[in-house]
Amino acid sequence: MTAPDPVLAAVTIAAQAASDKMGDQIVAFDVSGQLSITDIFLIASASNERQVGAIVDGVEEALIKKVRLKPTRREGDRENRWVLLDYVDFVVHVQHTEERSLYNLERLWKDCPQVPLDIERPEPTAADDVAADDVDVD
Repeated sequence: MTAPDPVLAAVTIAAQAASDKMGDQIVAFDVSGQLSITDIFLIASASNERQVGAIVDGVEEALIKKVRLKPTRREGDRENRWVLLDYVDFVVHVQHTEERSLYNLERLWKDCPQVPLDIERPEPTAADDVAADDVDVD
């Protein structure tokens, strides 16, 4: 892996922020052997546009607060179906689950080493424990 430790630390912060905002299928790839423009792609997904936006905002806020890092470019936030945050050394992709399935970035970068992410999933709330079938609407 060629990414320096500060980049790996920032990617871990971004991944944790995505997890904290209930991002799904969070994965990172070291693309430095394939691309000269960046070292790591971090990918996360969400089931709706509002959640995509919340994850993107959470990632931006965490990186600004913890390492004073702002993206050089932000694309796709008008529709919130696939938002890209470019931090030069790494790029964060937050995709709606439909876009993630359609474009399948994991397949595209499958030959690249996966970056280990030490992130914690948020504790489920009481509302998460109640299945929709268990709710009486009468």
